Amino acid sequence: MGCEILANIVTIDSDYVTLGQLLQMLDVVESGGMAKAFLSEHPIYVNGEQDNRRGRKLRNGDVILVPGKGKLRLNNLRKQICC
Repeated sequence: MGCEILANIVTIDSDYVTLGQLLQMLDVVESGGMAKAFLSEHPIYVNGEQDNRRGRKLRNGDVILVPGKGKLRLNNLRKQICC
């Protein structure tokens, strides 16, 4: 699983990524344990609603706001492939 950041869009190559994995991909935290601690101390918004579950599944089109870090939208490579 990988990600690429382009102009506040994160492109993933899987059906979903968890909030904890995303925080690690973005180098906000270094491990899942750190993600849990980070989420307990910092509000994160997914599609406008506060969420602190590191296991929250984020999918194509979800908008994530990490106050003090930025806002981004997930883009799924698999959804772009056309026959």
